[in-house]
Amino acid sequence: MANLYSRHLYVRIWLAVVAGVVILTLTASWMVRVATESERDRISVLPRTVVVRDAEDRVIGSGQATRVRGQGLEFDLTLSDGRALTLQMPPRDQQAGPASRQAPPAWRTPFGFIWMIALVGVAVALGVYPIVRRITQRLETLQRGVQRWGDGDLSVRVPEHGDDEVADLSKRFNAAAARVETLVRSHKSLLANASHELRSPLTRIRMGLELMGTNATPTATARDEISRNIGELDQLIDEILLASRLDAHEADMGTVETVDLTGLAAEECSRVGAELDLVDGTSSNGLNVPGVARLLRRAIRNLLENARRYGAGEISVELAVDAQSAEVRVNDRGPGVPAALRERIFEPFYRLPGASEREGGVGLGLALVKSIVERHGGSVRCEGREGGGASFVIALPRAGVASL
Repeated sequence: MANLYSRHLYVRIWLAVVAGVVILTLTASWMVRVATESERDRISVLPRTVVVRDAEDRVIGSGQATRVRGQGLEFDLTLSDGRALTLQMPPRDQQAGPASRQAPPAWRTPFGFIWMIALVGVAVALGVYPIVRRITQRLETLQRGVQRWGDGDLSVRVPEHGDDEVADLSKRFNAAAARVETLVRSHKSLLANASHELRSPLTRIRMGLELMGTNATPTATARDEISRNIGELDQLIDEILLASRLDAHEADMGTVETVDLTGLAAEECSRVGAELDLVDGTSSNGLNVPGVARLLRRAIRNLLENARRYGAGEISVELAVDAQSAEVRVNDRGPGVPAALRERIFEPFYRLPGASEREGGVGLGLALVKSIVERHGGSVRCEGREGGGASFVIALPRAGVASL
């Protein structure tokens, strides 16, 4: 019983409710009993006027009647002729005689309220138990879910019934569990893909070094190949580290300040020879957004590099604003992206079919763009372009300061 009491919350709640009702009933019964006796004693000691009449209904005397505790009533009378009499009336149990005395029913004895307590206790116990059990069953379900989740099953979710504190706790647990599961899956995927991607340049560097070892004088081509692969490794490591920091929302990514998208886009366009246009009616003053300049520059640069790598020469950047956001649209005339894959291309290390062997790129550029933009409270999407090619659109909020 002690183990049942200590391990199950519903038993403690149930017993506490029953005990509280029993104590309340005892207290109320005692208070009623005391009040009744006090009132009876108060009434019993009050003097009463007694009138004596004869057979012809004439008053022949009068007096006072008082109650003597344990002796019944006592009458002090004075007759009209001056005589004084004292009459006593014994209690009822003495009048009936010993043979007729019987114990009163249990509910009329001084302990009769015990029956009432027992009945109330049973009624409360039967009525409260289902309610308490229903509440604590939800807690036990949550407990089992947390235990399974702690044992390593990150896919566990608990039911979310109702709007009370238990339901709110379940919702918060499910949200936290989903977030942790997503992060763990993302990190596992990042680690697995990074390991795979690191092997390719390392293998090429090793082969280049072996070829250089067989030649007395290393060729310029071999040196360039090794240098290119080292650059690819450096880029991959840099993007992996940045992706990890962006995944950790508590990481400090830099100082939030007002960033001029016009100037930033102009600088990046000049690097790759892209065309920069302002949509009609767009003022450069409206293209100021709150954010970290270094990260926003990286996002635009990645889109331009992606357009240069997969496009067919023509690259343009369009800037536009509306009431809520500022847009940066990077256009190219490449093969385009199939509609079914326009969401997947923002996944880490995902490449379009047939593009994995193309020169440059490690498969993290667009994933980084999405992470950076979402950290700024914005969104990024891929659209088809009339005449062929693709358009990548970044939308950033103009009002307020993004939470980074």
